[in-house]
Amino acid sequence: MLPPPPSANVSADFAIYRMETSSDIKRFMHTRIDNMRPARSLALVSICFVALVLGSCAKDINARGNLPPEEALSQLAPGEQTRQDVQLILGTPSHVASFGGETWYYISALTTQYAFYSVEELERDVYALQFDERGILQEVKTYGLGDGEEIQMVERETPTMGREFSLIEQLIGNLGRFDRGRPEAGP
Repeated sequence: MLPPPPSANVSADFAIYRMETSSDIKRFMHTRIDNMRPARSLALVSICFVALVLGSCAKDINARGNLPPEEALSQLAPGEQTRQDVQLILGTPSHVASFGGETWYYISALTTQYAFYSVEELERDVYALQFDERGILQEVKTYGLGDGEEIQMVERETPTMGREFSLIEQLIGNLGRFDRGRPEAGP
């Protein structure tokens, strides 16, 4: 603590000196706080940026398709139920067989993706319900991820007549093809 200045009226001088000292302290503190604000703002922006970057790199887990609940699947009774009964229990199928329409497929998958990497399939469930020609459920087959097969894509391309134009050739080639002076012929 600082000693009061010498004066005849020590208590009055001390009060004035004390007020000047407290205002000096306030001014000093405001100057110090004002100098710290850019640093605090920069720190806050940096923390938000790091949180955003780390949050965007989190794994996404997605459920896709139509996975009927186990309770609904347990209600299926082959040989007794029709297509309408099955549709009331399980809902609309994901896919109906292209040839004949006698098989319904309920397909679901659990996939994950980390940032910009490719999608990885964690789990797959396929329920194939086969109906006879009268529409009666005959069999329920279950397939999983291990039952899938990799299919090789054919590398061949179908040749086409003519020549391929680049983007610039296509843009420039269309410049003189519009005739605005004549009306278009039509039916």
